[in-house]
Amino acid sequence: MKTTGFIKKIDELGRIVIPKDIRKALGVNNLEYIEFYLDGDRVVIKKSGNCCCFCGSDTDLTEFREKFICGRCLDELSGENVKTENADL
Repeated sequence: MKTTGFIKKIDELGRIVIPKDIRKALGVNNLEYIEFYLDGDRVVIKKSGNCCCFCGSDTDLTEFREKFICGRCLDELSGENVKTENADL
């Protein structure tokens, strides 16, 4: 197992921050899901399946430039695009 040299303290609510270097290596962005597994006395963190890069939904996904967008967020983006285009008229 590769060591990272990171040591993090668990806060009062039981949270830890996953260092940016590790998130980047896993390809995990904000609002994406990760999975936790126990392997003996170790916790394994794994990037979860595909989900919307805006809201985290895992249903009705469309892939765009190696990112996934759910139907609801895609509709919202399309609506904002129309408003922006009409504002220029």
